[in-house]
Amino acid sequence: MDSIATTAAAAFESQSAGVAARRQEFGLTERRAALARLAAAIRHNEAPLVTALAADFGKPEAEVILTELLPVMQEIRHASRHLRRWMRPRRVAPTLATLGTSARIRPEPRGVCLIIAPWNYPFSLALGPLVSALAAGNSAIIKPSEMTPATSALIAKLVQETFPPSLVTVIEGGVDASQALLELPFDHIFFTGSPAVGKVVMAAASRTLASVTLELGGKSPTIIGPDADLENAAKWIVFGKFANAGQTCIAPDHVFVHRAVKDGFLAVLRNRIAKAYGTAGTSPHLARIVNDRHAQRLSDLLQDAVGKGAQVTMDSPSQGRDLGPTLIEALTPEMDISSEEIFGPILPIIAYDNIDEVIDQINARPKPLALYVFAKARPQIDRIIAATSSGSVGVNLTVAQFTHTGLPFGGVNTSGIGAAHGEYGFRAFSHERAVLTNHFSALPLVFPPYTARVKRLIGLIKRFLG
Repeated sequence: MDSIATTAAAAFESQSAGVAARRQEFGLTERRAALARLAAAIRHNEAPLVTALAADFGKPEAEVILTELLPVMQEIRHASRHLRRWMRPRRVAPTLATLGTSARIRPEPRGVCLIIAPWNYPFSLALGPLVSALAAGNSAIIKPSEMTPATSALIAKLVQETFPPSLVTVIEGGVDASQALLELPFDHIFFTGSPAVGKVVMAAASRTLASVTLELGGKSPTIIGPDADLENAAKWIVFGKFANAGQTCIAPDHVFVHRAVKDGFLAVLRNRIAKAYGTAGTSPHLARIVNDRHAQRLSDLLQDAVGKGAQVTMDSPSQGRDLGPTLIEALTPEMDISSEEIFGPILPIIAYDNIDEVIDQINARPKPLALYVFAKARPQIDRIIAATSSGSVGVNLTVAQFTHTGLPFGGVNTSGIGAAHGEYGFRAFSHERAVLTNHFSALPLVFPPYTARVKRLIGLIKRFLG
């Protein structure tokens, strides 16, 4: 067995040995204390976090605080405030067939959990799920992304200084580390990444029948109606699309804009991009692409589209991993960019005349992680929502649904399985155990032997219950 597999197996065995004890000893007080330690560690490491993410892909400090630090701190605060209620067994009313019994649902820890984090938000998407895992009473092994090495090392240091390895530990490494971990019989696997790798994770989980939460992605469409507030739409789309240089799973992937307002929208969109990021090329307010391979992938997508007739209507001086906001039009289905998730600062603009055509195009593709609608007419908004399917919907805003701890965050089919955040994250890492207690149940009256009297009782019950 090689070194990484040995390390992974040892970490798993250490946590597995404590499962029974944690079920009895890791209660409300202990879970809140663990969350408080995590919050203190994050506050203490704020400056190193900013430095690490700048080293990995040039994230501006303000963006680090907004998109990496605050979401995790908000999850901790929300979980700590509501944990007593989440942990409390829920009473369930008896059915006619179970009169004389009492029923409860007990949320219990699943056990040892694996969190495989992505590179695009390497801190918040590693520690956000950890909050839910700890709140639900589990231990966890975190596999951060090797594509953001400075942040990965910081996560490992922070966890080592904050928790015993029997509760939380970090396994660093590349694909070999992920493969070694996926060979182990975890009780739950929480994966954030691409649909292609999500299938690999789900196949691995099937070998031990581990439960999974998969946060994937897809091409999240944005629709701008003829009555939309164009200034508001431009502000939200520019932020949602170009934050993190477009490397966001719920970023607007492409924009359908009604032909009647297309020119006006493009004018305010260009102005908003210039105001946010300037016109001189590299901006201190714009992150870099994570590595040369992904930068080349984006360049290839753009060249393929232009070679097949797309028109670049706005671009910025770009060099290497520093790619500026780019707007393109005249897309056709045979272009790679029409089917691949862009995951970068390239925004296709697609004019439409009839909303039915847009709905048909959305429904012809895999279900997206998010759908955005900018419009004023409520019937039109409701019609679009009712006629499509997506993990979430943003109306007259983008990406903010991720920050709402009262909403489930997750996809549907190819964009994800299960939900996270707040109580939904707690439930994802919990087993809801049914407990039924007998007090004076009449069911023994119909137990065998099936005499004539018992059969008459069963006949009466059948007639009564339908």
